[in-house]
Amino acid sequence: MYFGLSEEQESIQDFVKKFLEDNATVDEIRKIANGEGEEIEKNIFDGILNLGINTLLVPEEYNGLGAGLLHAVAVAQSLGSGVGPIPFVGSYVMAPIAINLGGSEDQKKNYLSRIATNDIRFGVGMSEFVGAREDAGIEFSKNKINGRALFVLDAEKSDFLILANKSGTLFVVKSEDKGVTMNRLTTVDKTRTFHEIILENAEAEILENTSENNEIAKKVIDAGRIILAADTVGASEAMVEKAVSYSKERKQFNRTISSFQAVKHMCAEMAADLEPCYSLVWQAAYSYDTEEISSSRLLACQSKSHVSEVAKVISKKATEVHGGMGFTDLLGLHYWFKRIGLNRQILGAPEIVREEAAELQGFNQ
Repeated sequence: MYFGLSEEQESIQDFVKKFLEDNATVDEIRKIANGEGEEIEKNIFDGILNLGINTLLVPEEYNGLGAGLLHAVAVAQSLGSGVGPIPFVGSYVMAPIAINLGGSEDQKKNYLSRIATNDIRFGVGMSEFVGAREDAGIEFSKNKINGRALFVLDAEKSDFLILANKSGTLFVVKSEDKGVTMNRLTTVDKTRTFHEIILENAEAEILENTSENNEIAKKVIDAGRIILAADTVGASEAMVEKAVSYSKERKQFNRTISSFQAVKHMCAEMAADLEPCYSLVWQAAYSYDTEEISSSRLLACQSKSHVSEVAKVISKKATEVHGGMGFTDLLGLHYWFKRIGLNRQILGAPEIVREEAAELQGFNQ
């Protein structure tokens, strides 16, 4: 029995990957990272949207494709491979899932159809539910929301924000509300944006089905973790390919370094470590759509934690294969290295996610 991506999913993946190869070169990514490529970033975003990624997880009755999470995983792998500088995991995965599962019928009609037509874009902040901080927190009273949310995904140029409090209730807030202040956070990854959101008596709307049910917030986080794992797999794949390609070109002592046994071992180890990660992430996405919550959540935790650890080692070894050149801005290898590093921390670092997996299996009781 073969388990992998379907022809349709592979086609979507190839389209995204080819588009990024043609339109998001290292030089263009460098301009975006340095704050000089706003027009380039817009063109990349518009081009990817033309491929329909905003409609993937919107149900058909709201003008979407009604695809499963495995389709989104295929896209995420390509975005990671090309360090795509566009919003995806928050705007077009977590947000439509949150609204579809947690919203009333009116809320679904209002938001989902407009996501599918690209009239609105969402940012998503789940940090208070994943790991609340003493100096943060969100309070809701009389349709007003106050507090602070950290590491909000895809908030840049968003129209609305979906924010979670400690109990897992999800709120929709207009990004341009006078009570909303966005502070862009400085992170190692310059290909994407993360924000701190300050809320002072901002108007808020509760996603109706989440007021007394934190399972929906958990389901949204599961999806986000799987997509981040897929993005990390794509970035790791690119680093392995770059290391192998470089080793075939770089010469020392009148021979390519790919002929050195130590370099061969490093490349073989990276490829061998990465290979099982594909099926792990694919199985997690498939389970998310088809199996019971307990088993699908365990796979989401396992894929996020395991891929994060494997990718950390791959990013280090791939850089070492490049030698001193691996640390230069000229090759731009650091964009993939940093993307892997930040993916590792977002929506729960490996130690946090492994602890959740242990609880699901009854090991911490």
